[in-house]
This record gives sequence, C-alpha cells and structure tokens, in this order.
Amino acid sequence: MATTITDSQKPFSLDPYHVSDVFGFILPAPLTELPPYYQPWMDIAQHVTELIYSHTLRSHILKMPLLNTRFLESHRELRLAHLALSVMTMGYVWQEGENDTVKILPRNLAVPYWKVSQRLGLPPILTHADAVLANWKKRDPHGPFDIENLELLVTLPGGDSVRGFFMVTLLVELAAVPAIKSIPLVINGVQCGDAETVTSALEEISQAMEGMTDALKLMHAYVKPDVFYGIIRIYLSGWKDNSSMPAGLVYEGIQAEPMEYSGGSAAQSSLLHCFDELLGVKHEDNCGAFLTRMRNYMPSSHKHLIQDISLQPSLRGFVQQEASELLTAAFQLCVTKLMALRSYHINVVSCFITVPAARARQLRRQGNSSQEETVSRAPTALEETGTGGSGIMSFLKTVRDRTRDVSLLIPLLQLPYGLGRGEGREPCVLSNTTQPSRTAS
Repeated sequence: MATTITDSQKPFSLDPYHVSDVFGFILPAPLTELPPYYQPWMDIAQHVTELIYSHTLRSHILKMPLLNTRFLESHRELRLAHLALSVMTMGYVWQEGENDTVKILPRNLAVPYWKVSQRLGLPPILTHADAVLANWKKRDPHGPFDIENLELLVTLPGGDSVRGFFMVTLLVELAAVPAIKSIPLVINGVQCGDAETVTSALEEISQAMEGMTDALKLMHAYVKPDVFYGIIRIYLSGWKDNSSMPAGLVYEGIQAEPMEYSGGSAAQSSLLHCFDELLGVKHEDNCGAFLTRMRNYMPSSHKHLIQDISLQPSLRGFVQQEASELLTAAFQLCVTKLMALRSYHINVVSCFITVPAARARQLRRQGNSSQEETVSRAPTALEETGTGGSGIMSFLKTVRDRTRDVSLLIPLLQLPYGLGRGEGREPCVLSNTTQPSRTAS
C-alpha cells in the first residue's frame, strides 16, 4: 500500500544539482565569447588546430599575457574559460606527439587555468564536461538540436571526425534526458511504496537507454576509426598512467612538484554513474576505484547527485519486496538495456581502438615507418589503454559483467518490447555510411 512522503522525507528533486529538464547534464546555451579582457585566450583557443599543424602553438602560448581570472563572473563564463584553457593545454602538451612532450605548463597558462578549475571544482585538464557538455552551439539558433545543426565552439585536430566524436557523444547525453528526469520519480516512488509509479518511471528509463544506444550508433557514420585512433586520441590523453609522461606535468606558479591527471574518458559522464547507483550496480577493485576517481572530473553538483542517489533506499530491494511481475519486468528491462548499451560501447571501442591498434602494430612489424596510413601516427603508449588511463577492453567488459550481477533472473523471452538475446552485439561497422541523425528542439 502506497504511503505519503513525510516532512522529514522531502521529495527527491533534481533542482539542487543544476540538471536541466531539457538538456540533462549538458550545459544549456553555452557562451561563445568571453569578456574582451580575455580575448588573448580566445584568439589562441579558436585556432589551436592550425597552430598545432604549423608547430607554433607553444610559441604563441608563451607570448600570451598572464590574465587575472577575477573578471570571470558567471558559471557560463567560467565553463567557456575552462574549455578554452583546456584545449590550449592539450595542444601545448601534445603539439609534437608522444616523443616531444613538455614537463612544465607555463605560468601564464597554468595559473589562470588552476584558478578557474578551483572555482568550478574541475581538474586542470580537458574533461568530458568541457569537450562535450559545454562545447556546442547551434548553427541555426532556431533550428533543431541534431548533428547537422550543431557546431563545436573550439576544436582539436581531426577535422570532421573530431566534430563527429564530440557531437555524437553530446547526442547520447541528450537521449538520456528522459531517464534523468525519471530518477526522482523512482526514488520518491520507492519511498512512498508506489510500485505503479516506479514501474512507469523504470519503463521510461529503459526506453531512454535504448535511445542512448541508438545515438551511439551514429559514431560509425560521423567518425573515421583511423582518424580517431591515429590523430584525435592523443589530444584527449592525460598525464597519469601514461608512459609518455610518467612524471606528470608541472603547473608553473602553482607548485614545483608535477601533478598527474587522467585524460578524457566516457567514465567522466555522470549518466552511467547515476544508473548504476539507482539500480544497485556495484563496481569493485580497480574498476570501482577508477570509476570513483572519475567522479572528480565531473562538475561538483553532478558528482553530488550521484552520491545522493547512492544514499537512497534500495530500488532492487524494493522490487524484490513488492514481488510485482510488472515492476520486476520493468527493473529487469532497465538492467538489460544498460547491459546492451555497455555491450555496444565495447563494440565501438573495438572498431575505433582495438582494430586500428592491431593495424598499427602490423605496420611496425613490417618496418613501415611512413605516415601514409593514419593509424601509424598514433602514440604507442595508448595501445592497450583508454585516454583516461584504464586497460580499456578488460575494464569495459568487467563493468558490463557487474551490471549483469543485479539481474533478477527473469528469462529474457518473457521481457516486454520483444528484447532478444542478441541485442547490443552488433558487428564492428567500419564504413562511413550516413545514418539518420537524432533531433530535439
């Protein structure tokens, strides 16, 4: 029998966590310009790719004035500043590839970068929150939110593929919005003992997870695997667990000792962390430690949301207690859809990292040191790891398997919506054929 939430049990809401009803974790309407005082930053950040290719980015940054961050007032100004400083930093470190990295980030970049990072609660390195969540604008402001009408604010080497990589990831975030909005309904429904509301909300979440998988499939249409592996990946790499920079990076003017930070990773998205905490998925040992550390690379309010979801009464326990066939099926469908999403992510990693890495190793064995094949430009230090520093395939498979552990063991043939056993295990598609884009107003 359903009960009401008492005054001591305030309804769970997304309001305190800076999560948008329309955009979820995506920063709504990012700024495209900073106040004029910061134009020296934007002049470089908006031309990072050309300056890398001309091997002059480092010299331009060294000539950049040391600017005071106190004139940055709004959250959006700080996010754009962090994005611009992040892209400059990645370009500065990796301008000459893995064999000519730097040990020191110059004071005129490091000091303001550190101060902006401290104000935002983000680390001084390019994160998912920068490159994806705060790095977009509509070409036509009145047009749809789809991949053809989206553009990056700042970019890195990789041409159309780097734009496609960030934009497709953005669309995955957008597809998750109905699920994010349903999380409070699940939590409050559990508190009230309202099985019907929980069932309906879980069905909404599982449908959104399927939409996330559909959006992720666009990666094959908009990103070339050889370009991602051979050109883009190094600029997403950090200076922790990276043999190219084993000592880390000194942020001049901050401290004399080098610091280590992980590069960009899908694990920095708050989405799957929220789903895991809601469904009761537990990650242990090295995988759990890595995922927990990745929460420090999220906006602090999003990190707090994940933590607060983890403190709520157990959804899985509620489902078992209620022993409702519909509720159990809705919970199980969420688990299955989350496993399917993670399986498809493994497929994408295979196409964009494992297969190109094998080709790069083959070229080296054959003594082919030319740059004719794009994959041969890839740093060898990243072959077995993700840009965040994890052993990528074993990590992803372990994470998927831990998702399976919360299953309530309903035979898949009894699940609604015709979900089959083969879902999420599509072949590696290496063609660049165009697929329809997802849209939102």
